Amino acid sequence: MARKVLVLGEVRDGTLRNVSFEAIAAAKVVAEGGEVVAALIGANVKELAAEMIAYGADRVVVVEDEKLIHYTPDGFSQAIMAVIEAESPEGIIFGHTALGKDLSPKIAAKLQSGLVSDVTNIEVVGGNIVFTRPIYSGKAFEKKIVTEGLIFATVRPNNISALDRDEARTGEVSSLAVDIKDLRTIVQEVVRKASEGVDLSEAKVIVAGGRGVKSAEGFKPLQELAEVLGGAVGASRGACDAEYCDYSLQIGQTGKVVTPDLYIACGISGAIQHLAGMSNSKVIVAINKDPEANIFKVADYGIVGDLFEVVPLLTEEFKKLNIHS
Repeated sequence: MARKVLVLGEVRDGTLRNVSFEAIAAAKVVAEGGEVVAALIGANVKELAAEMIAYGADRVVVVEDEKLIHYTPDGFSQAIMAVIEAESPEGIIFGHTALGKDLSPKIAAKLQSGLVSDVTNIEVVGGNIVFTRPIYSGKAFEKKIVTEGLIFATVRPNNISALDRDEARTGEVSSLAVDIKDLRTIVQEVVRKASEGVDLSEAKVIVAGGRGVKSAEGFKPLQELAEVLGGAVGASRGACDAEYCDYSLQIGQTGKVVTPDLYIACGISGAIQHLAGMSNSKVIVAINKDPEANIFKVADYGIVGDLFEVVPLLTEEFKKLNIHS
Protein backbone atom coordinates (compact mmCIF):
# COMPACT_ATOMS: atom_id res chain seq x y z
CA MET A 1 0.00 0.00 0.00
CA ALA A 2 1.66 3.19 -1.21
CA ARG A 3 1.61 6.03 1.32
CA LYS A 4 2.67 9.66 1.50
CA VAL A 5 5.11 9.99 4.41
CA LEU A 6 6.33 13.27 5.92
CA VAL A 7 9.84 13.53 7.37
CA LEU A 8 11.09 16.35 9.58
CA GLY A 9 14.58 17.48 8.61
CA GLU A 10 16.44 18.53 11.72
CA VAL A 11 18.85 21.44 11.35
CA ARG A 12 21.60 22.30 13.80
CA ASP A 13 24.06 25.17 13.29
CA GLY A 14 23.06 25.55 9.66
CA THR A 15 23.54 21.89 8.70
CA LEU A 16 21.26 18.86 8.60
CA ARG A 17 21.77 16.25 11.29
CA ASN A 18 22.46 12.70 10.06
CA VAL A 19 19.25 11.46 11.67
CA SER A 20 17.34 13.48 9.04
CA PHE A 21 18.72 11.19 6.33
CA GLU A 22 18.10 8.08 8.43
CA ALA A 23 14.49 9.24 8.86
CA ILE A 24 14.14 9.47 5.06
CA ALA A 25 15.33 5.86 4.74
CA ALA A 26 12.79 4.85 7.41
CA ALA A 27 10.08 6.78 5.58
CA LYS A 28 10.87 4.92 2.35
CA VAL A 29 10.03 1.64 4.11
CA VAL A 30 6.79 3.04 5.55
CA ALA A 31 5.83 4.64 2.21
CA GLU A 32 6.01 1.27 0.40
CA GLY A 33 6.64 2.93 -2.93
CA GLY A 34 4.70 6.10 -2.12
CA GLU A 35 5.95 9.67 -1.84
CA VAL A 36 8.39 10.89 0.82
CA VAL A 37 7.98 14.60 1.57
CA ALA A 38 10.55 16.36 3.74
CA ALA A 39 9.74 19.39 5.90
CA LEU A 40 12.47 21.94 6.63
CA ILE A 41 11.69 24.41 9.42
CA GLY A 42 13.83 27.32 10.53
CA ALA A 43 15.39 30.50 9.23
CA ASN A 44 17.44 30.42 6.01
CA VAL A 45 17.09 26.65 5.62
CA LYS A 46 15.87 26.45 2.02
CA GLU A 47 19.41 25.90 0.71
CA LEU A 48 19.46 22.55 2.59
CA ALA A 49 16.53 21.16 0.58
CA ALA A 50 18.80 19.77 -2.16
CA GLU A 51 20.58 17.65 0.43
CA MET A 52 17.29 16.10 1.58
CA ILE A 53 16.44 15.25 -2.03
CA ALA A 54 19.88 13.76 -2.63
CA TYR A 55 19.27 11.39 0.30
CA GLY A 56 15.91 10.20 -1.01
CA ALA A 57 13.19 12.80 -0.39
CA ASP A 58 10.85 13.26 -3.37
CA ARG A 59 9.77 16.78 -2.44
CA VAL A 60 10.68 19.36 0.20
CA VAL A 61 8.35 21.86 1.88
CA VAL A 62 10.16 24.76 3.53
CA VAL A 63 8.78 26.93 6.34
CA GLU A 64 11.03 29.90 7.08
CA ASP A 65 10.58 32.59 9.71
CA GLU A 66 13.00 34.48 11.93
CA LYS A 67 10.92 33.26 14.89
CA LEU A 68 12.00 29.73 13.96
CA ILE A 69 15.74 30.38 14.09
CA HIS A 70 15.82 28.47 17.40
CA TYR A 71 13.63 25.52 18.30
CA THR A 72 10.61 26.26 20.48
CA PRO A 73 7.71 23.82 20.95
CA ASP A 74 5.15 26.51 20.08
CA GLY A 75 6.85 27.79 16.95
CA PHE A 76 7.79 24.42 15.47
CA SER A 77 4.44 22.83 16.26
CA GLN A 78 2.66 25.66 14.40
CA ALA A 79 4.98 25.18 11.43
CA ILE A 80 4.79 21.39 11.24
CA MET A 81 1.02 21.36 11.77
CA ALA A 82 0.67 23.74 8.82
CA VAL A 83 2.73 21.35 6.66
CA ILE A 84 0.65 18.37 7.83
CA GLU A 85 -2.60 20.19 7.02
CA ALA A 86 -1.29 21.10 3.57
CA GLU A 87 0.07 17.64 2.74
CA SER A 88 -2.28 15.24 4.59
CA PRO A 89 0.39 12.53 5.00
CA GLU A 90 -0.46 8.96 5.99
CA GLY A 91 2.83 8.62 7.84
CA ILE A 92 5.16 10.91 9.80
CA ILE A 93 8.77 10.21 10.82
CA PHE A 94 10.88 12.32 13.22
CA GLY A 95 14.30 11.61 14.66
CA HIS A 96 14.28 10.43 18.29
CA THR A 97 16.44 13.37 19.35
CA ALA A 98 15.96 15.99 22.04
CA LEU A 99 13.88 17.98 19.53
CA GLY A 100 11.97 14.94 18.26
CA LYS A 101 11.21 13.63 21.74
CA ASP A 102 9.83 17.02 22.74
CA LEU A 103 7.86 17.79 19.58
CA SER A 104 6.44 14.40 18.53
CA PRO A 105 4.06 13.81 21.47
CA LYS A 106 2.78 17.37 21.13
CA ILE A 107 1.98 16.80 17.43
CA ALA A 108 0.53 13.32 18.11
CA ALA A 109 -1.81 14.82 20.70
CA LYS A 110 -2.93 17.54 18.30
CA LEU A 111 -3.61 14.91 15.63
CA GLN A 112 -5.20 12.51 18.15
CA SER A 113 -2.78 9.92 16.83
CA GLY A 114 -0.74 7.13 18.33
CA LEU A 115 3.05 7.39 18.41
CA VAL A 116 5.70 4.65 18.20
CA SER A 117 8.79 6.18 19.77
CA ASP A 118 12.50 5.26 19.81
CA VAL A 119 12.30 2.87 16.86
CA THR A 120 15.47 0.90 16.05
CA ASN A 121 14.21 -1.09 13.05
CA ILE A 122 11.37 -0.98 10.51
CA GLU A 123 10.36 -3.83 8.21
CA VAL A 124 7.38 -4.99 6.18
CA VAL A 125 6.07 -8.37 7.39
CA GLY A 126 2.92 -9.95 5.97
CA GLY A 127 1.67 -6.64 4.64
CA ASN A 128 2.20 -4.87 7.98
CA ILE A 129 4.77 -2.21 8.85
CA VAL A 130 6.53 -3.65 11.91
CA PHE A 131 8.40 -1.30 14.25
CA THR A 132 10.99 -2.64 16.71
CA ARG A 133 11.74 -0.59 19.84
CA PRO A 134 13.60 -1.25 23.11
CA ILE A 135 11.75 -1.51 26.43
CA TYR A 136 12.81 -1.97 30.07
CA SER A 137 15.89 0.22 29.59
CA GLY A 138 17.05 -1.81 26.61
CA LYS A 139 16.82 -5.21 28.29
CA ALA A 140 14.10 -6.37 25.88
CA PHE A 141 12.56 -5.38 22.55
CA GLU A 142 8.97 -5.20 21.42
CA LYS A 143 7.46 -5.17 17.94
CA LYS A 144 4.53 -2.89 17.14
CA ILE A 145 2.21 -2.39 14.19
CA VAL A 146 -0.25 0.44 13.57
CA THR A 147 -3.62 -1.14 12.83
CA GLU A 148 -5.42 2.02 11.72
CA GLY A 149 -4.99 5.73 11.21
CA LEU A 150 -1.78 7.74 10.91
CA ILE A 151 1.58 5.95 11.20
CA PHE A 152 3.71 8.21 13.41
CA ALA A 153 7.15 7.18 14.66
CA THR A 154 10.46 8.54 15.90
CA VAL A 155 13.67 6.72 14.92
CA ARG A 156 16.69 6.37 17.17
CA PRO A 157 19.85 7.88 15.59
CA ASN A 158 22.50 5.48 14.26
CA ASN A 159 20.18 2.49 13.87
CA ILE A 160 18.56 2.79 10.45
CA SER A 161 21.12 3.30 7.68
CA ALA A 162 20.65 6.32 5.45
CA LEU A 163 20.32 5.73 1.72
CA ASP A 164 23.32 6.43 -0.50
CA ARG A 165 23.61 10.07 -1.48
CA ASP A 166 22.61 10.66 -5.11
CA GLU A 167 23.29 14.16 -6.40
CA ALA A 168 21.51 13.33 -9.65
CA ARG A 169 18.14 13.11 -7.90
CA THR A 170 15.74 15.98 -8.47
CA GLY A 171 12.59 17.04 -6.70
CA GLU A 172 10.29 20.00 -6.17
CA VAL A 173 11.12 22.48 -3.42
CA SER A 174 8.25 24.69 -2.30
CA SER A 175 7.80 27.29 0.42
CA LEU A 176 4.84 27.43 2.78
CA ALA A 177 3.99 30.70 4.49
CA VAL A 178 2.97 30.22 8.11
CA ASP A 179 2.05 33.00 10.52
CA ILE A 180 4.03 32.07 13.64
CA LYS A 181 2.29 33.82 16.54
CA ASP A 182 1.49 33.74 20.25
CA LEU A 183 4.84 32.22 21.21
CA ARG A 184 4.99 31.46 24.91
CA THR A 185 8.70 30.64 24.69
CA ILE A 186 11.31 32.98 23.24
CA VAL A 187 14.97 31.92 23.09
CA GLN A 188 17.13 34.94 23.89
CA GLU A 189 20.52 33.21 23.86
CA VAL A 190 21.99 29.76 23.36
CA VAL A 191 24.95 28.86 25.59
CA ARG A 192 26.71 25.69 24.53
CA LYS A 193 28.40 23.60 27.20
CA ALA A 194 29.07 20.55 25.05
CA SER A 195 32.53 20.29 23.56
CA GLU A 196 32.99 21.09 19.91
CA GLY A 197 33.30 18.22 17.48
CA VAL A 198 31.29 15.09 16.79
CA ASP A 199 27.71 15.07 18.05
CA LEU A 200 27.55 12.50 20.86
CA SER A 201 24.11 11.16 19.92
CA GLU A 202 25.19 10.56 16.29
CA ALA A 203 28.82 9.53 16.84
CA LYS A 204 29.97 6.26 15.25
CA VAL A 205 32.69 5.94 17.90
CA ILE A 206 32.38 6.95 21.56
CA VAL A 207 35.08 6.87 24.21
CA ALA A 208 33.38 7.16 27.61
CA GLY A 209 34.84 7.69 31.06
CA GLY A 210 33.53 6.85 34.51
CA ARG A 211 34.67 7.49 38.06
CA GLY A 212 37.82 5.58 37.18
CA VAL A 213 39.18 8.61 35.29
CA LYS A 214 39.61 10.17 38.78
CA SER A 215 39.55 13.83 37.66
CA ALA A 216 38.72 16.26 34.88
CA GLU A 217 42.36 15.93 33.84
CA GLY A 218 41.81 12.19 33.51
CA PHE A 219 39.54 12.77 30.51
CA LYS A 220 42.43 14.09 28.39
CA PRO A 221 43.69 10.63 27.27
CA LEU A 222 40.09 9.74 26.36
CA GLN A 223 39.73 12.92 24.31
CA GLU A 224 42.95 12.12 22.46
CA LEU A 225 41.76 8.60 21.63
CA ALA A 226 38.37 9.89 20.50
CA GLU A 227 40.05 12.46 18.26
CA VAL A 228 42.22 9.80 16.60
CA LEU A 229 39.14 7.64 15.98
CA GLY A 230 37.00 10.54 14.76
CA GLY A 231 34.64 9.96 17.66
CA ALA A 232 33.10 11.72 20.64
CA VAL A 233 33.71 11.63 24.38
CA GLY A 234 30.96 10.56 26.76
CA ALA A 235 30.68 9.93 30.49
CA SER A 236 28.84 7.99 33.14
CA ARG A 237 26.66 9.77 35.66
CA GLY A 238 29.26 9.02 38.32
CA ALA A 239 31.87 11.02 36.42
CA CYS A 240 29.41 13.89 35.92
CA ASP A 241 28.34 13.86 39.58
CA ALA A 242 32.00 14.00 40.59
CA GLU A 243 32.31 17.12 38.38
CA TYR A 244 34.94 15.56 36.12
CA CYS A 245 32.92 16.73 33.13
CA ASP A 246 29.71 18.46 32.13
CA TYR A 247 26.34 16.69 32.31
CA SER A 248 25.94 17.27 28.57
CA LEU A 249 28.27 14.26 28.12
CA GLN A 250 26.23 11.94 30.33
CA ILE A 251 25.18 8.62 28.81
CA GLY A 252 22.58 6.47 30.54
CA GLN A 253 19.00 6.18 31.65
CA THR A 254 18.94 9.83 32.78
CA GLY A 255 21.33 11.01 30.06
CA LYS A 256 21.72 10.34 26.35
CA VAL A 257 20.97 6.98 24.75
CA VAL A 258 23.64 6.14 22.17
CA THR A 259 24.17 3.31 19.68
CA PRO A 260 27.59 3.82 18.09
CA ASP A 261 29.47 1.26 16.02
CA LEU A 262 32.19 1.23 18.69
CA TYR A 263 31.84 2.10 22.38
CA ILE A 264 34.98 2.16 24.52
CA ALA A 265 34.15 2.26 28.25
CA CYS A 266 37.06 3.46 30.37
CA GLY A 267 36.89 3.14 34.14
CA ILE A 268 33.14 2.51 34.03
CA SER A 269 31.82 -0.10 36.46
CA GLY A 270 28.65 -0.82 34.46
CA ALA A 271 25.74 0.31 36.62
CA ILE A 272 22.38 -0.70 35.14
CA GLN A 273 21.47 2.96 34.60
CA HIS A 274 24.55 3.46 32.42
CA LEU A 275 24.04 0.21 30.51
CA ALA A 276 20.55 1.41 29.59
CA GLY A 277 22.16 4.18 27.56
CA MET A 278 24.81 2.23 25.66
CA SER A 279 24.19 -1.53 25.77
CA ASN A 280 22.86 -1.56 22.19
CA SER A 281 26.18 -0.32 20.80
CA LYS A 282 27.37 -2.59 18.00
CA VAL A 283 30.80 -3.34 19.56
CA ILE A 284 31.61 -2.63 23.22
CA VAL A 285 35.16 -2.54 24.57
CA ALA A 286 35.61 -2.28 28.34
CA ILE A 287 38.78 -1.14 30.09
CA ASN A 288 38.73 -1.58 33.87
CA LYS A 289 41.13 -2.60 36.65
CA ASP A 290 38.44 -4.71 38.32
CA PRO A 291 38.01 -8.05 36.51
CA GLU A 292 34.62 -8.45 38.24
CA ALA A 293 33.24 -5.14 36.97
CA ASN A 294 29.69 -5.45 35.64
CA ILE A 295 30.65 -3.72 32.38
CA PHE A 296 32.48 -6.87 31.26
CA LYS A 297 29.16 -8.74 31.16
CA VAL A 298 27.98 -6.67 28.19
CA ALA A 299 31.39 -6.07 26.58
CA ASP A 300 32.43 -7.80 23.36
CA TYR A 301 36.08 -7.24 24.30
CA GLY A 302 37.50 -6.65 27.77
CA ILE A 303 40.86 -5.29 28.88
CA VAL A 304 41.71 -5.70 32.57
CA GLY A 305 44.18 -2.94 33.28
CA ASP A 306 44.82 0.68 34.23
CA LEU A 307 43.07 2.93 31.73
CA PHE A 308 45.89 5.48 32.06
CA GLU A 309 48.27 2.86 30.66
CA VAL A 310 45.91 1.15 28.20
CA VAL A 311 44.26 4.18 26.55
CA PRO A 312 47.53 5.92 25.50
CA LEU A 313 48.75 2.60 24.05
CA LEU A 314 45.55 2.25 22.04
CA THR A 315 45.87 5.83 20.85
CA GLU A 316 49.41 5.23 19.61
CA GLU A 317 48.43 2.03 17.81
CA PHE A 318 45.45 3.66 16.12
CA LYS A 319 47.68 6.55 15.03
CA LYS A 320 49.94 4.05 13.27
CA LEU A 321 46.92 2.71 11.40
CA ASN A 322 45.92 6.21 10.23
CA ILE A 323 42.38 5.04 10.99
CA HIS A 324 40.83 8.51 10.65
CA SER A 325 43.03 9.88 7.87
